[in-house]
Amino acid sequence: MFDKELLRDKVVLITGGGTGLGRAMGERFLELGAKLAITSRREEVLAQTASELRAAGGEAFHTPCDVRDAAQVQAMIDAVEGHYGHIDVLVNNAAGNFASPTESLSPRAVDAVLNIVLHGTFYTTLELGRRWIAAGRGGTMLNIVTTYASTGSAFVVPSAAAKAGVLALTRSLAVEWARYGIRQAAIAPGLFPTDGAWSRLAPTPELAEKLVQGVPLKRVGEKAELANLAAYLISDYAGYINGEVVTIDGGEWLQGAGQFNDLLEVTAEEWSELAGLTRKGKS
Repeated sequence: MFDKELLRDKVVLITGGGTGLGRAMGERFLELGAKLAITSRREEVLAQTASELRAAGGEAFHTPCDVRDAAQVQAMIDAVEGHYGHIDVLVNNAAGNFASPTESLSPRAVDAVLNIVLHGTFYTTLELGRRWIAAGRGGTMLNIVTTYASTGSAFVVPSAAAKAGVLALTRSLAVEWARYGIRQAAIAPGLFPTDGAWSRLAPTPELAEKLVQGVPLKRVGEKAELANLAAYLISDYAGYINGEVVTIDGGEWLQGAGQFNDLLEVTAEEWSELAGLTRKGKS
């Protein structure tokens, strides 16, 4: 489907790029000609991923960074620019989340999520955006949000609040920074199991199955599906998409949004009985 030169020579920086969806996106970007820079807190994992990507024939640079620390973000971007000379695309993918009754959360637990998702995204966005503006060069920023960034969600309230902030950031800068040639886009994934997130959000088979049953397509997403969407959104073919969030969730949020969607559980026999009752009501 994609031209193998789609991302030729684009320097792409991915936060949280050592594992999960970040790694999957990086692998796909390399296949399409990009030059990759990945960062995360765990240097050992990061180094191994970068080594494996290079062994597969890709050009991958890694440098550790805790995006919760603005000084580390500055040093990380310095390192990437020092290696490649510039950055064309920023993918804000680093995240943290866990399910919990909200009244049980400590301030430290709240901060653990907000500092990575909201503050970390702000720090990387501002640091790189300022550099692009000062240099008179444009770029593309792709933020990974979530389907409940717009609706909210019980039991993951810090994540919902943080992702809503990132979504607002995306749409706000789409207007403010467009004059500098800086384009914003976002992806709102549904259920995409990764070792880290899935173990915290769906730790039992029963809970995982319950989540899957909330998806009209009755399956989880595949990493390649999200990676291909991301590749398109950061490519020049998507150059007129600015400030938009693309949902990729198998219809999950729509099933939850419809007032009568639970009627999917009604059997054919029950529908026949309901039809009879409806006709009686009309008469």
